[in-house]
Amino acid sequence: MRSTESRLSLLIYAYTNTMTSVQIRALLSPPNIQEANHSAVFFVNSRFQSVDDLDTLENTVLEAKQHDEQLRTNLAISQANVDALVSQTREATQNHTRTAQSLSLQRHSLADELSYLFNQLTSAMSDGDRESTLLEDIETLHRNLKELQSVKGYVQVIEHALKLSEAACAQIRSSSSTTPLSTASVTEYQSLQEFVTKVSDACAGMEDGTGKQTLNLVSFLEKIRDKCWADIKGSLSASLLAASEKLGWPMPVDYLAASPQDRKDFERTFSDLLRLQNIGEKLRPPNAKERSEKDGLYPLQALIQPISLRFKYHFEGTRQTNRMDKPEWYFTHVLNAMHEHRPFMESVIQPLLSSTEHRGIVAWREFTLLLFPLLSRKLRRSMPSLLPRPPLLAHTIYQALVFDAAVTENGFSLAGTSAAAGETSDTWDGVSDVILGKEEWFAAWMDGEKQFAEEQYHEIISAIDAWHIAEDEGGEEAGHLRDLRSTSSARRLKALVEQVTDRYSPLPHFAQRTRFLINVQIPILENYHGRILASLDAFETLSSAFVRAVPGALSVSLGRDDGTVKVDARRLTDGVEGVQRLCKAWLSARYVEAAMEGWGEELFFLELWTEINRRASLRSQALAASSLPDPRAAGSAVPQETVFEELVTQYRILVQRAEDMIVAQVCGEVEGGLKAHFAATTSSNPNRQTAADDLALSQTLLGPISLLSTHLTYLRDTLPQTVMTALYRRIAARLAEHILQRQILYRGHISGLEGRAIHAECELWVETCQAGLGGALSGGRNRVEAPWLKLLQAGRLVGLEGDVWDKVGRVTFGTQDQTEWEDLMLEITGSSELPREEVQRILKSRDA
Repeated sequence: MRSTESRLSLLIYAYTNTMTSVQIRALLSPPNIQEANHSAVFFVNSRFQSVDDLDTLENTVLEAKQHDEQLRTNLAISQANVDALVSQTREATQNHTRTAQSLSLQRHSLADELSYLFNQLTSAMSDGDRESTLLEDIETLHRNLKELQSVKGYVQVIEHALKLSEAACAQIRSSSSTTPLSTASVTEYQSLQEFVTKVSDACAGMEDGTGKQTLNLVSFLEKIRDKCWADIKGSLSASLLAASEKLGWPMPVDYLAASPQDRKDFERTFSDLLRLQNIGEKLRPPNAKERSEKDGLYPLQALIQPISLRFKYHFEGTRQTNRMDKPEWYFTHVLNAMHEHRPFMESVIQPLLSSTEHRGIVAWREFTLLLFPLLSRKLRRSMPSLLPRPPLLAHTIYQALVFDAAVTENGFSLAGTSAAAGETSDTWDGVSDVILGKEEWFAAWMDGEKQFAEEQYHEIISAIDAWHIAEDEGGEEAGHLRDLRSTSSARRLKALVEQVTDRYSPLPHFAQRTRFLINVQIPILENYHGRILASLDAFETLSSAFVRAVPGALSVSLGRDDGTVKVDARRLTDGVEGVQRLCKAWLSARYVEAAMEGWGEELFFLELWTEINRRASLRSQALAASSLPDPRAAGSAVPQETVFEELVTQYRILVQRAEDMIVAQVCGEVEGGLKAHFAATTSSNPNRQTAADDLALSQTLLGPISLLSTHLTYLRDTLPQTVMTALYRRIAARLAEHILQRQILYRGHISGLEGRAIHAECELWVETCQAGLGGALSGGRNRVEAPWLKLLQAGRLVGLEGDVWDKVGRVTFGTQDQTEWEDLMLEITGSSELPREEVQRILKSRDA
């Protein structure tokens, strides 16, 4: 019962208070029977503790029944209330659900309507598929209205400017032909210029939002103003051209043969254009635009027009005179125009200028200056066709340089022209600067020249006769080369380098000349130096005079794995053929060295090297070239060395090396031939020799003697006398020392007969040299004997006999002083080159 009551109270609490679903589920769960029984037992035990307490049992049971009935009644009422409440709650829940669904639909409908309204107010410019809104249409109409108002204002401004321009041109055309032009004739143009200035000033203060349109308007008005002035000038130019045609222009003009009225009309129209230019200089802004190459005196600009038309007719059309490979034709055409009209400019135009504000202008120079744009335009239009053809490009540049030189020789300069105003220098860059002044065009030309020079160089050194000694051409050479023989390659190389110099020497700027020198000319000389150096290195590798190896080591094997071809290197390097190769290397190197010495003293290269030392930009280029002297080493304003000094030094070292190799080659071969002779003479038994043998020379000596004579004869016929003399002294001194050491000093015991044979051999060496030189040495036998004096003295000592031998021995080993001993040596042997100790050694080795 209590459990049921508790459950009912909890349910009532649950309905009257907010509870969780778990709590509600617990309250609605069925009663716990065990707990109810336990509660009943506990109630009975606590109420009826003794038998006496049982008296009230009946009443208690009755009360319990009444209470149970009451509880059942309450339970029924609560259950009914709960059922009603649940039913009401379920119905309310369903109503709330329907209301929520309706509200959700209304929310989505409102969202869609709000999105639609928002899209109606959003710009439609970004979506071309939707129509613009009313608001946008209104805004667009307002914007278009403002733009149309602005355009209307601009059109009105432009219309007014065009009317003023037309009025200005009409004012010039309606001016009297008998009245000189004055400022009153250009009042309408002044009005136009003032109007343009006002508009420009008004637009200058506008906001940035319309700034671009404002600038376009001002620019357009300025173009109208400039076009108006050009039309005014064109109107007066047409009058001048009409008057000049009556004089025969553009043909050469015979001014005195023209009628006085024609001359008067010409002078009047000429003066009108000059006055117009003076008025323009006062009215128009001084810096309205940069100076163009076509600017100049207005009258001369007009006179150039028919010449320009003739030039276009001949050289810019389809006529046969318009040939890319004949640039000299249009250069000559312009030169002829200068020459033909020079008398007219000097006798007629110059007096007209002398009476005006332009009296400082030289008419012929100004006329010549205005002819240059014809050539500039022609060159610029021809470049796309010339760049792929280096020969034609080089020819065009050469003709342009020739033209510039011819114009300069005729007396043209910027002094006395309108282009000289504001210039610090009267130097004219020339028409060639149109090409040379543009880096990529100049580089293309220089690359073509470099390639041509390299091809010529390879053709020179690859020729069959490249290393043949050329015939003497003294009459065609400079003084320092006239007596110097050379190879064909060296002569052709010199001509090639001079050809390159001729091609770039007319260049107007030192920077261009320096680049040509470093990139084209110097590499040719470096390559030729390397070629000669490589040949000397190969000669040293192959020659037996420089290599000491086992027999057969000098054979050179050429070929492939399937077979080899063996070439004996001695055939290429030994004998006269080997010395001939060395002489060719010497002649080639010495010839180019002498040529460079001469070039370095020429004015062109002296000026170029001076500028390189003076300018920092050119010095940086020179520092990158290892074969040029260091320009930083120049301590004074004028450098002491020449531009080829470094290369001259390199070639001089090459020449010295060739000389050393010639000496080593000749001496090595002769010394090699003497080995058999030394072996034969030192191993023979002197006791078997007879008196008849006294005059007989060993057959082993004939080979070295003949070889030396052949070499000397070839050197005498090939090399200059001074060089031959120096080489002979070195060769003879080395051979004499070698023979002295091997045949006399370190031979050992020498008999009297052997001494006389040695003496005869020593004299034979001198006789051979004198015969081989054939009088090439001035001074006779004494100069021939000079390198052999030690050997001759020793040979004459070992060949002495009798009293003379005894006397020499006594004096040499005696107590006589050095002077007396030297006098005796001079008297007996003819020289005193050997020291006294060596003479004593020689005398000790000889039998008495």
